[in-house]
Amino acid sequence: MKIIAVANQKGGVGKTTTSVNLGCALAEAGLRILIIDLDPQGNATSSFGLQELEGESLYDPLLGGVSITEKILPTRVDRVFIVPADLDLAGVEVEIARMENHLTRLADTLAPLRADDTFDFVLLDCPPSLGILMTNALAAADELLTPIQCEYFALEGLVKIVRIIEQVRDSGANDRLEIGGIVMTMFDSRTNLSTQVVADVREHFGARVYDTVIPRTVRLSEAPSFGKSILEYDSNGTGARAYRALAKEFVQRHESRDSTPPL
Repeated sequence: MKIIAVANQKGGVGKTTTSVNLGCALAEAGLRILIIDLDPQGNATSSFGLQELEGESLYDPLLGGVSITEKILPTRVDRVFIVPADLDLAGVEVEIARMENHLTRLADTLAPLRADDTFDFVLLDCPPSLGILMTNALAAADELLTPIQCEYFALEGLVKIVRIIEQVRDSGANDRLEIGGIVMTMFDSRTNLSTQVVADVREHFGARVYDTVIPRTVRLSEAPSFGKSILEYDSNGTGARAYRALAKEFVQRHESRDSTPPL
């Protein structure tokens, strides 16, 4: 089982869109996926039409009240499960900050999942902030998947992410953390800016940048309002094809890493 933090401190770059649609595309390929919604706004939760749930978030498991296994719910998508979010998560940061192991609360909470290996991948949909929930996600993850919007300040945001990773490593909370991949999102082929941003990011980060680029489409924006992934909402559209391609590349990358013998 691999734990992937889908994170970027900026909002509106496609974190939840990528968590949900990549997760569904991986499940479509036969993998078992758990999405953990760490954002109190609960956008990943509502993407599956589960926004009316209350008291089912990670709040109690993070505080040691119950096991995370009690909060895992099925979605209507085969092989996709979710730990929903609700507004209670907005207050959990204050509670965790008082704890001695405040940086590793999520890692400890996820330990039962590592032990039973029920899922192939756990995707942590992180909030757009540098708070305790995001820091905990980075401390718990095997790697970071970073969606980057094709806009002018993309590289500036990446520099901040690299700095955060270094801080998490230096703290001793997770010395194995690395950027596993960068996904360029909201690509508009009609503009020179999108093409230039992709080129600049590839120049600086090389093979860490996925070949697959996620286009800006109205359908991708509409799908969550219907409580559906893009694979359900517009199965043959450009957005669905892009996320299927991303899932294929994602699997290939992980198979390649797993088959490489250690030095």
